[in-house]
Amino acid sequence: MISKSIKATLICSIVLFSSCKEETKIPEKTMSDNVLIQKWTGPYKGVPAFDKVSVEAIKPAMEEAMKLNLAEIETITNNPESATFENTIVAMESTGKELSRVFTYYGIMGSNVSSPEFRAVQAELAPKLSDFRSEISQNEKLFQRIKTVYDASQETPLESQAQRVVDLTYKQFEMNGANLNVEKKKRYAEINKELSTLYTDFANNVLHDEENYITYLKEDQLGGLADGFIKSAAKIATDKGETGTYAITNSRSSMDPFLTYSTERELRKQVWENYYSRGDNGDEYDNNKIIAEILKLRKERVGLMGYDNYAEWRLQDRMAKTPENAMDLMMAVWPAATARVKEEVADMQTVANELGDNITIEPWDYRYYAEKVRKKKYDLDSDEVKQYLQLDKLTEAMFFTAGELFNYKFTPVAEGSVPVFHEDVNVWEVTDKDSGKHIGLWYLDPFARQGKRSGAWATTYRSSDSFEGEKNVLASNNSNFVKPAPGEAVLVSWDDATTFFHEFGHALHFFSADVKYPTLNGGVRDYTEFQSQLLERWLSTDKVINQFLVHYKTGEPIPAALVEKIKNASTFNQGFGTTEYLASALIDMKLHLADPTDIDIDKFERETLDELGMPKELPMRHRTPQFGHVFSGEGYATAYYGYMWADVLTSDASKAFRESEGGFYDKTVADKLVKYLFAPRNAMDPAEAYRKFRGRDAKIEALMKDRGFPVPETK
Repeated sequence: MISKSIKATLICSIVLFSSCKEETKIPEKTMSDNVLIQKWTGPYKGVPAFDKVSVEAIKPAMEEAMKLNLAEIETITNNPESATFENTIVAMESTGKELSRVFTYYGIMGSNVSSPEFRAVQAELAPKLSDFRSEISQNEKLFQRIKTVYDASQETPLESQAQRVVDLTYKQFEMNGANLNVEKKKRYAEINKELSTLYTDFANNVLHDEENYITYLKEDQLGGLADGFIKSAAKIATDKGETGTYAITNSRSSMDPFLTYSTERELRKQVWENYYSRGDNGDEYDNNKIIAEILKLRKERVGLMGYDNYAEWRLQDRMAKTPENAMDLMMAVWPAATARVKEEVADMQTVANELGDNITIEPWDYRYYAEKVRKKKYDLDSDEVKQYLQLDKLTEAMFFTAGELFNYKFTPVAEGSVPVFHEDVNVWEVTDKDSGKHIGLWYLDPFARQGKRSGAWATTYRSSDSFEGEKNVLASNNSNFVKPAPGEAVLVSWDDATTFFHEFGHALHFFSADVKYPTLNGGVRDYTEFQSQLLERWLSTDKVINQFLVHYKTGEPIPAALVEKIKNASTFNQGFGTTEYLASALIDMKLHLADPTDIDIDKFERETLDELGMPKELPMRHRTPQFGHVFSGEGYATAYYGYMWADVLTSDASKAFRESEGGFYDKTVADKLVKYLFAPRNAMDPAEAYRKFRGRDAKIEALMKDRGFPVPETK
């Protein structure tokens, strides 16, 4: 998952700010005493003062930064000169530097090191931030200036990047109610304010359930679990004051391996229920009523602008364009995915019967027996593969890939030279391998901990643009690997290694940006996952496997026979992976197409999945009450389908590499990859960019083949 930038995530793409170039055309402002607002100092063109952050500083910093930004906007709005690209659009691109810095700290505290005290501040700030956004997005005089520039550009187009930023700015204001009358604008702002509080409440409820539902094991309940996992679980339990036990936390990184290997079926059920019941426990932290209210407010808000439903409004500026196009893609894949699940379940049931287990496969059995099927069919043991997947070596593999494709070199910075927000965070300098030119810094925060949201994501603290001079990039990857006991290696699953590469793809997308204006660093949601999904493919290339997959104890390279087994099993369990994902994406879309009046969320989820023919043996990847992508904000609302949309591009682009003379390291194709798919960010229409890379539009056939599904006949 990507958080393209903390600023963009929290502003919800309503207000278009620039990043952190320090000169400004806006009248000088007095230097604040609040460290969160102050210009970044130190090496590498200035870095965030993460070592000086405090909860107490957040609220006053945010309030001051909002005032400063509103003053900047007011200066632009009241400019007596006629609106031009320079005095309106470029001037807007130059605003918000103080706010951008504050949001960097705010985002870190919210995602990586949250606390009850910070969550209280979040709740207090949410409605104030909403008011702030509305004050800009509904500024009639400002919008008229934007419209003047936009209309003029339709008669006399500007150079390509300037025209793109004008088009995007106008569209964002238009989509967010700028053309509404006074009465409707007032209601629009009220709805946004209500939603901002609901989003915060939703996210905090999920975080509460992740932190408070922990399964503690006794010594005689560890059957099937790997030694490293046991040691880590013991340390977590000790840290929580439960010495002598073993803690299975309510996070995917803990739940997934436990369900895969534990021989304790009742405990597997308990851990499964804890995880998939987050936000759905019928208590004060239950999210079902919050979701129902969010859906009602979203529909009402887009109705003010004449849209029938939220999905219709949201997808108009995405690659899919319409909900129907998104649904067509998902339903083209769904039958093949669910049919494959039936085959997988039959195989698992056969194994269970052969073992004399006398059970019928249930959701908490799927991973456990799938692993046994994998071993039976392909003689492949996932735990054996993990011995060759060390986090440190995978990091080196990513650096190697970045060097081959992007000509980047990663060098650890001197210890203590760059402030970090937690002792687990490490930092590298990114330079060009040939010229030595400094490109930026890469921060890695790899481990799960109290107060850190689940999952994996990428973000930027400073993005690249050039309209006020070139800037370096400060990018971050964040994971939730289980921290090992002291002295133990961090071993991860193949799926987790794939996700690690995925998120690094987002970071490379940030580093390689070649755009003039800050707005162009944004992205189209069903396209920006494509670049990171594509980078996953390099994990399984021979160069990475042969150099970086070595045994964590002996240092011996992974045996060729084991590599062959991995490749032979590449489409194994694709029914599970595709179906659990698509179920979430389909529910996301169908919820936003439905009438939310008196909607019962649990009932809707259950009945819709029944209608779709969802296999009973597995759940959605993200059940609705914990679906933070969609209900803790709006970034992925009616857009979770985007991973599948992007994967069509990914499979098709991968084919271009496979068919080239140099395979995945072909220099010519790699140069086109960087030039057309990474560097432009949102400076070019995604469909046009892909055609420049591939010479045509993407086709679904490669995706179906990659997943081992029947390839549809070409009509």
